[in-house]
Amino acid sequence: MSDDLKKGLEGVLVAESELSSIDGDAGRLIYRGYTIEDLARGASYEEVLYLLWHGHLPTADELEPFTDALLAEREVDDDVLATMERLAAADEQPMAALRTAVSMFSASEPEDDADPGDLEATLRKGRRITAKIPTALAAFERYRLGEEPVDPNPDLGLAANFLYMLTGEEPDEIAAETFDQALILHADHGLNASTFTSMVIGSTMADIYSAVTGGISALSGPLHGGANQDVMEVLIEIDESDLDHREWVEQATEEGRRIPGFGHRVYNVKDPRAKILQERSKELAENGEDKWYNYTTTIEQYLSEEKGLTEKGIAPNVDFYSGSVYYQLGIPIDMYTPIFAMSRAGGWIAHVLEYQAENRLIRPRARYTGPQDQEFVPLEDR
Repeated sequence: MSDDLKKGLEGVLVAESELSSIDGDAGRLIYRGYTIEDLARGASYEEVLYLLWHGHLPTADELEPFTDALLAEREVDDDVLATMERLAAADEQPMAALRTAVSMFSASEPEDDADPGDLEATLRKGRRITAKIPTALAAFERYRLGEEPVDPNPDLGLAANFLYMLTGEEPDEIAAETFDQALILHADHGLNASTFTSMVIGSTMADIYSAVTGGISALSGPLHGGANQDVMEVLIEIDESDLDHREWVEQATEEGRRIPGFGHRVYNVKDPRAKILQERSKELAENGEDKWYNYTTTIEQYLSEEKGLTEKGIAPNVDFYSGSVYYQLGIPIDMYTPIFAMSRAGGWIAHVLEYQAENRLIRPRARYTGPQDQEFVPLEDR
């Protein structure tokens, strides 16, 4: 047994997976062999869920019942809605509200007595979670606005339906396609912190509700989720300043400020997901307000070319463009990370199912660095 210390489990292989692969030097991401570019531009989020959960892209005959099953599970219990209303009134953080909602979903689980090793039952539970998250999340936002929740629209796909429930209006084609692509891009990404957390929980054969709740908890930390929110807050700061956006970024870097959305734990080049969202940001700008796209492209050009960050392996990641894309879609800034969770839940579920198929309890060890041979003193003599 090796005594080499790998803080943060950096580079430690703990599992084998057929789900996703990342080449950080080439800027390549694949789901089950398909490039993220092909999936984002040619498939729907529902198709990608099917791919992750079943191992292949669905035929039309396979996709229809799969989509119908998701549609049938969208509604949430009144108790969940009442809790979302109370949490909104208490000014709870959206990620905390989502964590509570997913935990509550299990109370209405029709297969709560299923054997933990019944992976087909676990998959059906995961499908229910995935279908219900958008409904609970949209309801929370509506309550924050003092509005009643909007019922799911069975004629809309998962992405378009979420935007509809959020705003009360059906999104146009560009908005629906853009958000669908964003969900695909965030669906899976190797053994990141939240995915690994879900796997650790799943390895105990705890139920999938516990695993997804744990994933949400891990994603809520600022070192994992939330960078796209930070990016958008910077862009708003630029917009509200007296400086031209080029002057702002020059001054900020001279002052030693770190611009969020640059650099990634895995990628040494531009994140392939960022490239796709940059295209969508440009398309949204051409059909609406273009300043957010102009700000991001100017910052990228300055930091990459004039500051040489790309040569140092520090390039735009997916958060750098997802923040402005979500803002252009009218999504509240503090909902960005919950949307990340809404998408990534599909990946968490896939990884738990894959790991439990040949399960082994995940149990690493720590090197003890405390004192030795302490002499015990009874309480009355201390």
